Amino acid sequence: MYAPDRPLSENAHDRLSTIAAHTDLGSGMAVAMKDLEIRGAGNLLGGEQSGHIADVGFDLYVRLVGEAVAEVRSGGQIVVDEVVKVELPVDAHLPHSYVPEERLRLEAYRRLADARTLDDVTAVVEELADRYGTLPIPVETLVSIARLRVNLQAVGITEVIATSSSVKFAPVELPESRILRLNRLYPGSVIKPATRTIVVPRTKGSLIGVANQASDVDLVEWVSTWVATVVAAE
Repeated sequence: MYAPDRPLSENAHDRLSTIAAHTDLGSGMAVAMKDLEIRGAGNLLGGEQSGHIADVGFDLYVRLVGEAVAEVRSGGQIVVDEVVKVELPVDAHLPHSYVPEERLRLEAYRRLADARTLDDVTAVVEELADRYGTLPIPVETLVSIARLRVNLQAVGITEVIATSSSVKFAPVELPESRILRLNRLYPGSVIKPATRTIVVPRTKGSLIGVANQASDVDLVEWVSTWVATVVAAE
């Protein structure tokens, strides 16, 4: 819908035409790709992001486009998976030098964002390795985050946000036995029952069996270990 008395720009006309032409289920990727073509991808699929993707994050953006198309097609509400928000200060991306074609990079990002099981992630890894060779470190980190998201979703955690001194997990509710384990393995952790949040310090004392300072530790693995030992452990 747009004001009939206002002329459409060429880009706006192209966007509306694209949406009108792609209303089938599964057309979200076609719309997203056309949007990239219209706006110019630039560094979108590298270390930097721009436009709507910068506002909401790549994986959420792709899902939102796909879900919007599906909702228009169905004419009603659709069930949306709760997005797992992971904000870690790590270099995790698919370098242009590793996957040169933007369409294939976008497809790999989408598959990692949509992964619901560890097998889903492994399938992407195997395909990347088969096509392009050994995964560079930024890609390995991206894969580790995809695996972390799967594990977070399995235990109901939807938010992991790191600062220079701590990592926040939410929502988390621990029984007394797990609280004792948390305090023993990660001293200084703060539990906030009202918001179902736990804030864990990134300090030497909170790292199991690691002599280095937190800044020298693989942060993704550290978060994964926390989830496995405090929340998911039997």
